[in-house]
Amino acid sequence: MNISFEGKRILVTGAGQGIGRETALRLSKFKGVVIALSKTQKNLDSLVKEDPRIQTVCADLGDWAATRRAVKSVLPIDLLVNNAGVARLDPFLTAKPEDFDDTFNVNLKSIMNVSQVVAADMVSRKVPGSIVNLSSQASLVAITDHATYCASKAALDMLTKVMALELGPHNIRVNTVNPTLVLTAMGRANWSDPAKANSLRVKIPLGRFAEPEEVVDSIVFLLSDKSSMTTGTGVTIDGGYTIQ
Repeated sequence: MNISFEGKRILVTGAGQGIGRETALRLSKFKGVVIALSKTQKNLDSLVKEDPRIQTVCADLGDWAATRRAVKSVLPIDLLVNNAGVARLDPFLTAKPEDFDDTFNVNLKSIMNVSQVVAADMVSRKVPGSIVNLSSQASLVAITDHATYCASKAALDMLTKVMALELGPHNIRVNTVNPTLVLTAMGRANWSDPAKANSLRVKIPLGRFAEPEEVVDSIVFLLSDKSSMTTGTGVTIDGGYTIQ
């Protein structure tokens, strides 16, 4: 499939590492003007060393006002990938209120914030657009010790549907990708216990976890015109986990 983002300005949040970093690199390779957002400057610096064409902006998505200023400073944006997220894992009975607040602040509230700024600008310019939100298999099934994370991603799926409903008349599409465990640094750290990892792997018909590039493939598709009739839905990248 021949895909090019030439002439498109693309904002990727959480682009300093993991799926976000791989997404930024792929979109730049496909000729997009990529603006990588991260709260960690050293990660952005190393990204630019890897691909000098990528532009960067450093901001903490947990800060509503600072985030709006940062996003407005890089407008106009044609395509948006809301990738940034956190995972705070605890059993339900010992889940901490501060972890709940932090998780929802980054995994949900910041996506509304960034998307409001970007989508409002698209509407004012009367241009089509595509937004991809990074959700999770955890929005669809219950996972032990993931009460807060599962709840945040389930809420994100519904936020995505409402965004798609309201932005559709402006020809702005909004979708999610919902991966299983992805072998990023965060994924490996949270599932480093072999017994815990195997308890999930055995439920995946394909018998393995996802690689970052496999998630990026679906992000690229949803951003592109090849998915021009797709909005308000999710692409589940779980090796078959949720079919059972």
